[in-house]
Amino acid sequence: MADVTIPVGDGTLPGYLAVPDGDGPWPGVVVLFEAMGANADMRAATDRFAEHGYLAVLPDLYGGAPWVRCVLKALRDMRAQRGPTYDHIEATRAWLAGRPDCTGATGVAGFCMGGGFALVAAARYGFQAASANYGMLPRRPEKSLRGACPIVASYGAEDRTLRGAARKLDRALTTAGVTHDVKEYPGTGHSFLTAYTPPAPLGPVTRIAFGIGKGRENAADGWDRIFTFFDEHVTAPPPEQAP
Repeated sequence: MADVTIPVGDGTLPGYLAVPDGDGPWPGVVVLFEAMGANADMRAATDRFAEHGYLAVLPDLYGGAPWVRCVLKALRDMRAQRGPTYDHIEATRAWLAGRPDCTGATGVAGFCMGGGFALVAAARYGFQAASANYGMLPRRPEKSLRGACPIVASYGAEDRTLRGAARKLDRALTTAGVTHDVKEYPGTGHSFLTAYTPPAPLGPVTRIAFGIGKGRENAADGWDRIFTFFDEHVTAPPPEQAP
């Protein structure tokens, strides 16, 4: 596991790379973080992909700056479905796919804010599969998700900020003809796939609005679905990357 520098246009982006044990090459996963940034919780999620046999990278989409200075701009990019954040995601995918220890096949996995980015990226870049975990839906999802790679998504029924999102996403992906596995877990809140604990001042608010802390017993099933889905779909690079 190591900190890395990812080339992005004329600049660079810091990142965290988790490498599986054994000999590669391995399929890759780009991990897109929650709003709080590239913290220890998101590094642990990246490590989890490596433990399952994926070369996983967590790009710091905030460029090393504190999340409080960057989160609103990133959210604006996500909702607009354009902007520098998307350029950084695609640059990270291309960098990862081009490494000699990567097979060229890549998936994208996003959590919270990153889940919203993952949904848009699924229809825009050369990923073989996407995992969107309690991510905000793009505007006009039937249109935005047309032509997307296969998507696996998880939501919690006790997350008031995303009420009905699982049903809407399932319907949009069915309409768009996209292979998918969308599941809403009853009695479950936001961020249930990780051990995230909000900073002290935000704790009560997030527990009420997001249901954070509820349903973490469903994390094992959620991760199993992600790995089963990625193991099926992140198997070969797209034709333009094939040797």
